[in-house]
Amino acid sequence: MSRVLAAVAWPYANGPRHIGHVSGFGVPSDVFSRYMRMAGHDVLMVSGTDEHGTPIQVQADAEGVTPRELVDRYNRVIVEDLHGLGLSYDLFTRTTTGNHYRVVQELFQGLYDNGYIIAKTTLGAISPSTGRTLPDRYIEGTCPICGYDSARGDQCDNCGNQLDPDQLIDPRSKINGETPEFVETEHFFLDLPAFADQLNAWLDTRDGWRPNVLKFSRNLIDDLQPRAITRDLEWGVPIPLDGWRGRDDKRIYVWFDAVIGYLSASIEWARRSGDPDAWRQWWQDPEAQGYYFMGKDNIVFHSVIWPSILLGYSSPEAGSLGALNLPTEVVSSEYLTMEGRKFSSSRRVVIYVRDFLERYDADALRYFIAVAGPESNDTDFTWAEFRRRNNDELVAGWGNLVNRSISMAAKNFGEIPAAGELTAEDERLLAAVRAGFDSVGRLLGKHRQKAAITEAMRIVGEVNKYFSDQAPWKLKEDKARMGTVLHVALQAVRDCNTLLTPFLPHAAQKIHGLLGGTGVHAPMPEIVEVEDLDNGRSYPVLTGDYTVGAKWEHVAIEPGTPLAAPTPVFRKLDESIVEEELARLEP
Repeated sequence: MSRVLAAVAWPYANGPRHIGHVSGFGVPSDVFSRYMRMAGHDVLMVSGTDEHGTPIQVQADAEGVTPRELVDRYNRVIVEDLHGLGLSYDLFTRTTTGNHYRVVQELFQGLYDNGYIIAKTTLGAISPSTGRTLPDRYIEGTCPICGYDSARGDQCDNCGNQLDPDQLIDPRSKINGETPEFVETEHFFLDLPAFADQLNAWLDTRDGWRPNVLKFSRNLIDDLQPRAITRDLEWGVPIPLDGWRGRDDKRIYVWFDAVIGYLSASIEWARRSGDPDAWRQWWQDPEAQGYYFMGKDNIVFHSVIWPSILLGYSSPEAGSLGALNLPTEVVSSEYLTMEGRKFSSSRRVVIYVRDFLERYDADALRYFIAVAGPESNDTDFTWAEFRRRNNDELVAGWGNLVNRSISMAAKNFGEIPAAGELTAEDERLLAAVRAGFDSVGRLLGKHRQKAAITEAMRIVGEVNKYFSDQAPWKLKEDKARMGTVLHVALQAVRDCNTLLTPFLPHAAQKIHGLLGGTGVHAPMPEIVEVEDLDNGRSYPVLTGDYTVGAKWEHVAIEPGTPLAAPTPVFRKLDESIVEEELARLEP
């Protein structure tokens, strides 16, 4: 057994999240965490809502509320949505807790004491109409390096280079299109160039990373520049230095405090567990593994900036928390588009998680993301393809196998029948299904989820073929052989259900019950209202008991277990849903 940290990107709390968001950070991290727990590893899966920065202020102004009121509302919305998807966080918290503030300030202080935070006078972008600082990501212009005309003020998505807003050609505000003013202001910078050699040496050891992540990260290191970690903000973590901590006009930049959330959430989880030092087993044990899940627009923060923070805090003198582990792997997904267009709330090219779950099953979305999502390439979500995969693969493939095997056994025996002498065909199928624990598990461990679920569904196809070839409905005159075929089929269904549990936990729990199982097969998260550990406001968290449930192994079914006629596991979708959903999109 090893300890595995699943560090999941923090969704921004300025609005509800759409299915493109959860295809990058949410579902892939949960599939991996569920598998690793089933395989016997001690998993700590943490994240929360990212709640600071100017974008929060901008949205709050637009809605006529305070930043705190805004993040309180969307924190709860996001928690409920991720709960609906069955994402098995040990702790999903938020960045506006006293615990998070303290951990962020500790890392800031440690970096400062080690000489990796430097003060500089720079040019800051100000909105002429409001007088407020414009965040880097809210400024667009032409990249001075490659000429891309939609580069952001923090980096160019076309060439990947780090930028400052004043470097852009013809900069403009994404909020209202106005040209920002640039004024001198003093800020603190993380000395990223100081870590270039250590980062290159570390990346040289990262075998097995997705090629796009490794290549992108190496390119970034070639031109590292000091990066601002404070901004002229009213909403954020105070700067923990004399002469700065009491100021209302400067705060720690949101990107810096958000990546530290993985550590602060782990510490909060430990404090709530009754063992305040429990987090150290995932962060300081050299044998522990840490996997970070996000979309490709966040690679730089996880493969360059966060490792630099960890290196700088840990050396030459480690801060009070001690030396901290670097990531084992940065698991980045590409982009999901919708009907050939980028997701856009303003243009109604979007479906929010909540709206999706009101109309469709969570496992239908989880399945689509796993089998056709943006694992290594940009992928397009279309309603026609979603319906086809749901109906042809989930309903007609897996769901139909479950239904007809259990129905026939219930009708003819009322229980799981005993097996008589097995034929070569029986033995071959059972061996092929058992082999899936190795083949599917190996792929899941390497973050090849698309290949893993394809392999699991291939095995389901073999079971379907066996069932059709053996045709137990024709064996009414040979009840013993009928019972043997049904026993073999139900055993295969039992094992296939285990193979599919990380992907389809809601369906897996239901199928467990249809096979006569009791208790928890696929543990689910729960929403718990908690008090802030440092006398702040109460808030909802996602947590759960994941020590229960199925293991990643073959388990023999028990002859004589009562069976009843099953209800359908998945819902078939009518052709009209495609037309209805397309009509909701703006032309």
